[in-house]
Amino acid sequence: MYKILRYIGWPVVTGLLAAAVIWLLFPQELNNHSSMETVGLSPKNNNEWSGPASYASAVRRASPSVVNIYTQKKLEKPRHPLLDDPFFQRFFNRRDLPQQQRMQSSLGSGVIITTDGYILTNNHVVDGADEIVVQLQDGREAMVKVVGRDLETDLAVLKVDLDQLIPISLGDPNQAEVGDVVLAIGNPFGVGQSVSQGIVSATGRNGLGLNTFENFIQTDAAINPGNSGGALVDAYGNLIGINSAILDRTGYSVGIGFAIPGNTAIKVLEDIVEHGRVIRGWLGVEASQLKRQAAIQLDLDPPSGLVITNIYQGSPAHLAGLLPGDVITRINDYWVIDNDHSMNLIAGLSPGDSVKLEILRNGEKSTMMAVAGIRPNAN
Repeated sequence: MYKILRYIGWPVVTGLLAAAVIWLLFPQELNNHSSMETVGLSPKNNNEWSGPASYASAVRRASPSVVNIYTQKKLEKPRHPLLDDPFFQRFFNRRDLPQQQRMQSSLGSGVIITTDGYILTNNHVVDGADEIVVQLQDGREAMVKVVGRDLETDLAVLKVDLDQLIPISLGDPNQAEVGDVVLAIGNPFGVGQSVSQGIVSATGRNGLGLNTFENFIQTDAAINPGNSGGALVDAYGNLIGINSAILDRTGYSVGIGFAIPGNTAIKVLEDIVEHGRVIRGWLGVEASQLKRQAAIQLDLDPPSGLVITNIYQGSPAHLAGLLPGDVITRINDYWVIDNDHSMNLIAGLSPGDSVKLEILRNGEKSTMMAVAGIRPNAN
């Protein structure tokens, strides 16, 4: 024992004895100190910042409502010019030789909206098709008919006669914010139903020249050929948009995709089912956006407006007394931002609605009232 103490040293033994005495006399203080020391070492609660590790539940909820669409179009195959030569026809007795045909196939996606079989898709997916077949997630296939189209939003409504259809759950695209996680479900390149994930990159995109009425949700979720007409859903599987287009130089997704807001698409479907066409408000004016510098010189705040360039005879604007050269600065409770924004505001009116227009005429501000009419059918 003496040898061990000689090697270890009496100071060490004394320190150990002192520590034991302190632990016996002040255990609570030592425990508190230990707790305070470990506060900074405890794992940080990341629930506020981290999203779910999987979106499988959202996909399970939404994917049965997304269908693959396959179309076929008959194309007349050009005949050899010799076949139309009178001498050839008389010599070979082939006057009645029929025109040859070939079939062109294309594909896309669609979204089941109602239990009785109404489906939304893009018009360009089914445009000109002679035969349209949808394939459900459960493998069932059926022919569908086109109920109606809306060229101004590139949407079409289809009808399928099948039982046990699962309509998609509807979300609110107005609540979508930049940075929200979204999932694109469709049939890219015809490989079968697939899901891609991204975020909302922007909302209210317009001025792209794709459709007459544009209010796109922009996303970086991969949208490729075959995805058109498919669903853009939120992180809970609720529909917020119909995937419609990509902006790129190659024909493939580069992270800039556009979806038509779900509420716009549902309005189109309801109108087509009820009226056979989309009912939109109309004033009957042609207008151009006032340049910012001109708006500043006119002392407009905010510096924006629409200059009326033409008015249709007998239109609501004509009956209200509007004139070419008038500058519209406000429509009901909304300031005029640009031409696309104003078109969407007016189109959102119901025929017969009163419209309050604030205008500038010859430097004088005034308010005029008009009654919205029905926008002529572009189809």
